[in-house]
Amino acid sequence: MQSSVGHQLKETKRVRSIASVLQLKTRRKIWLQVHLWLGLALGLLLAIYGITGSILVFHAEIDEWLHPDVLLVKHAETAPYRPLADVVAAGKAAMPAAAVLNFATYPRNPDAAFKFNFNLSGVAGDERWLVGVDPYTATVTGKYLLERSTDSVPATLLGFVFALHYDLLLPPAVGDPVVGLSAALLMISTLTGLIVWWPLTGQWRNALTFKRCAGKVRLNYDLHKISGFYTLLVMLPVLFSGVYMVLPHHVVPVLELFSPATYRYWFESKPPYPNAPAIGMDQAVAIAVQQYPQGRPHWIYGAPNPAQTYTVCQDGVDAPGSLLQRRCTVIDRYSGVILDRDDPSLPTATAGEILTHWQWPLHSGQAFGITGRILVFVTGLACPVLFVTGLIRWLQKRRSAIRPRLTRLPERTAR
Repeated sequence: MQSSVGHQLKETKRVRSIASVLQLKTRRKIWLQVHLWLGLALGLLLAIYGITGSILVFHAEIDEWLHPDVLLVKHAETAPYRPLADVVAAGKAAMPAAAVLNFATYPRNPDAAFKFNFNLSGVAGDERWLVGVDPYTATVTGKYLLERSTDSVPATLLGFVFALHYDLLLPPAVGDPVVGLSAALLMISTLTGLIVWWPLTGQWRNALTFKRCAGKVRLNYDLHKISGFYTLLVMLPVLFSGVYMVLPHHVVPVLELFSPATYRYWFESKPPYPNAPAIGMDQAVAIAVQQYPQGRPHWIYGAPNPAQTYTVCQDGVDAPGSLLQRRCTVIDRYSGVILDRDDPSLPTATAGEILTHWQWPLHSGQAFGITGRILVFVTGLACPVLFVTGLIRWLQKRRSAIRPRLTRLPERTAR
């Protein structure tokens, strides 16, 4: 009797298990359709974002390789940098007086030059120029045009890659929403891919490896699912950070529903009186270095317009309890007062502020040094693989569905 009851219980559990698996398979078919159509609609964009993103992971090295005369310098082992005020003055002297300094990049190693970005308005349209300055001698190494507003594409190869990656070569007013929305939908595609991939029968080995001696169809399928799974943990943060970077005005308000968050580009300088003089870029850097003496300046956002602020970003700031070593200080261009510190180690830092602080380091891979950059590089290369293998998979299934219908046509004709 007990044996019969036990058998019935086991049979009931087995039936329920089968019913549960069938229900999950039915739901997975729905997610498969979502994954399929998002992939077909946005797969090409994913491939573009991936290829260009992989290139941009190493943009500084590529830029120096393409323009060594301007961006590389020779130095003595013990040579010190000239004062930043002299270096900035040299860069300004290389441009017309009407040119406005809006951005500077500190040398990334002893062999690199200072890079200054200038905006110049003229009869031929608005132009952006890059000027290189030797930090050891404060002499100009050269300059070149980055882009002109009347041209359809930027003047340099990396400028083209940047414009394609961030705005698909569209005007920012159009390109930003398109890129942001497509990246958000690609996040959904990635998550639905995980649902479709998940082995309901527990056959994890088949799900995580290539099938031996498989034919072309199975090889393509395995390449698609394995590329997607092993890049998932990098793909999702990179896509989310991409949405944040192009649509911060939409992302930050959503984050603030859960935790207070700030966005450093929203801060404004307030002149004490009309036509008040502004502090120099070198003074802004000095103020930031006082906050983080051990940090090495990297990016220096200028304040070309009256209401804009200086922002000095430094690397190598080692703080207890913080994995990231990057800090950015926002400074009023008139008074030199610090308006904000993008610093996750501060006791006042909120969860929202810490999350936003991580976005650029995650997107570029800089958060985890060369290892992180390589992971983002490889994930970017996986994007065109996912698109191509997904497209091939869809075509294979489409042909398989059409073939039986074609074979039935002669029978109907004969009748």
